[in-house]
Amino acid sequence: MTADSPVTALRELSLASAASASLRAVIRVGVADALGDSPMPVGELADTLGVDAAILVRVLRNLRCYGLFDDTGAGIVHTAASKLLREDHPERLKNWVLWVTEPWVWQLWPDLEQALRTGRGHFDERFGEDFFTQLHKEWPESTETFNRSQTELSVLTSAAIADALDVADVKTFTDVGGGRGYTLATILERHPHLHGTLVDLPAAVATPDPRLRPGGELAARSQVVAGDCLTEIPVDADVYQFKSILEWDDELTVKALGNAKRAGHPGSRVLIITNLIDDSPEPRYATGIDLLFLLNTNGKRHTKAGVTALAERAGLRVENVTPAGTLLHIVEAVIP
Repeated sequence: MTADSPVTALRELSLASAASASLRAVIRVGVADALGDSPMPVGELADTLGVDAAILVRVLRNLRCYGLFDDTGAGIVHTAASKLLREDHPERLKNWVLWVTEPWVWQLWPDLEQALRTGRGHFDERFGEDFFTQLHKEWPESTETFNRSQTELSVLTSAAIADALDVADVKTFTDVGGGRGYTLATILERHPHLHGTLVDLPAAVATPDPRLRPGGELAARSQVVAGDCLTEIPVDADVYQFKSILEWDDELTVKALGNAKRAGHPGSRVLIITNLIDDSPEPRYATGIDLLFLLNTNGKRHTKAGVTALAERAGLRVENVTPAGTLLHIVEAVIP
């Protein structure tokens, strides 16, 4: 069979989970951080990490098929992709990879057949409670991985969002579910007339971005508030931003948007920032994460028509959809 034959493509796709497992394994044992800028013999690398050299060879051999790591003959070296797994890389994706390969994720994938037959995810039935309750109560380490992963994604997109925002006539800006506040801090730096509020669950805002903390360079123009947007958004603002969080069950998305409508005032804007699945430059990523959302929260990655309909159900009026860089879109709605 040739490398591009249908038979080869199907056989390789059916074993794609081996690459995900290998990727998680090398992160967990520390391969990327142990490997410097010079070739390192695999035996030396294995000794440094305290792992089995023969198995390490086999795991790295699998990952090389996907452009991660290389073997020069003199030793193992980084590729551009594997460098993104290093803790010190400015565009690090280490925690995001860990988040989407957490042990609970592997438990969920077999449920896709049941979702296909029934039309919904079945997380609650499997674990006896909703995803967020289970996450914070039973998987605190995973919760922390999630918070770090969201900061990593924010590093990749926040500058583009700040550049795309038209906030010349805005005074107060609230980032709802904004994690540790990296994006909010970037926006405040780019638009020095704004006052910003970060609202998220207590675990997320316990250690906010240093720029937003007391004594930080943005402390005088910001506040950090612990809150749950599915219960109440305790801030009246000119703009509410929901970045990459409204990918839950439709009813929860409408509830969060409705809470923004109740918190704001006529004319307040609500920005839904997301990677629209029908206009994504990364279709494999967008469609894959869409299915994971289905299985953990009965959620979805939105289409333009779908997110517009949800905003209108919440009593908002959608006025515009604009790109923010190459990865995201800003769906702009207003409180009538």
